Amino acid sequence: MDAVLDDLARHWWLYAAIPFIAALIGYVTKRVAIEMMFKPLEFTGIKPFLGWQGVVPKHGGRMAAVATELLTSNLLDVKEVFRRVDPAIITREIEQPLLRAVDEVAREVLEKHHPRLWEVMPTMAQELLIKQVQASTPRLVREFMAEMTENLDEVLDFQHMTVQRLTRDKKLLVRLIRETSRPEMAFIARTGIYFGFGLGVVQAIVWAMTKEPWVLPIFGGCIGLFTDWLAIKLIFVPREPVRVGRVILQGKFQRRRAEVARQYGEMIANEILTVPNLLDAVLRGPRSDRLYAMVERLVAQAVDEQASVAKPMVVMAVGGQRLQEIKQAAARKALERLPPTIRHAEGYLTEAMDVAKIVERRMLGLTPLEFEGLLRPAFRQDEWKLIAVGGLIGFLVGELQVLLMLH
Repeated sequence: MDAVLDDLARHWWLYAAIPFIAALIGYVTKRVAIEMMFKPLEFTGIKPFLGWQGVVPKHGGRMAAVATELLTSNLLDVKEVFRRVDPAIITREIEQPLLRAVDEVAREVLEKHHPRLWEVMPTMAQELLIKQVQASTPRLVREFMAEMTENLDEVLDFQHMTVQRLTRDKKLLVRLIRETSRPEMAFIARTGIYFGFGLGVVQAIVWAMTKEPWVLPIFGGCIGLFTDWLAIKLIFVPREPVRVGRVILQGKFQRRRAEVARQYGEMIANEILTVPNLLDAVLRGPRSDRLYAMVERLVAQAVDEQASVAKPMVVMAVGGQRLQEIKQAAARKALERLPPTIRHAEGYLTEAMDVAKIVERRMLGLTPLEFEGLLRPAFRQDEWKLIAVGGLIGFLVGELQVLLMLH
């Protein structure tokens, strides 16, 4: 014992440094583990032997599918979102660009598919025809909105849209998880300091008693392993508040439910379920042919209504086949004009759908286990690798400590 005390007196500064070095090990291993979750976006190294790709971007497809499943099953009913849109208001919002679009579509279609008939028509007759078509357009828009809302599943594959958006843009997926879990990541790093320092005190005592060279690297490895594992667990458990004396214990992520719900809702509304993204999914998604069929049918009805009085004469002058081509061309042109026309109502649509608030409200109603599913998949797949890297770094730093203590 005297020899131990004498050694402590002569090398006190080395022993005093051990807990601080252990705290540094704990912090560094946590920071490395956190960065390894998100970076790099693409595989870096030599396949298949050596290299790394961030856990989140590597498993982007699976994580996107999990996030989408949670979104569609628990957080968002897309039909409910669309029902919040008032067809009368949206028609009013896009009235002027809609009238211009109708004018352009009608002139283009008639000039292309029956130029001789259009050319011989007096200017007044042309304008009258355009005005008649424009007058019927608001009703056509309301019918289109009502039918699309009622048959939304037929024209919009929401799951496909969300998964494709998240997998195609790996930065977006990383940002979605990183932004909603930033305090948890900072917590993981801080716990490395606290746990590391406490284990470092034990490490210093054991070294003083044994002088065994393996003590420091083994302790370093254990610090890295244990603190990584414990920090990840403390994010999620206990799921429900547990009172221990005057202290209430609960997983940090669970305690931040209200904040996370608000952040997640805003990101879904601003990055995924935006008006341009929805429009793109409807027009270019796997079910876009059904939307075209719907528009073609509505346009055909409108054309027939306009020509109803003189239908036999119209068919005789234009021809049945040519009339069908005019209907199809008008439908195609209408869909082409849809994005720039609807852009004028984007502000109203975003406000009316109010996706952020819907997601936030639904998230607050999730069970603790369902809420954990929002972030847990980001850790679960390669959690052991992150913990193992923490242990390896701790072991190597422990070896450096041995060299410092001995030499």
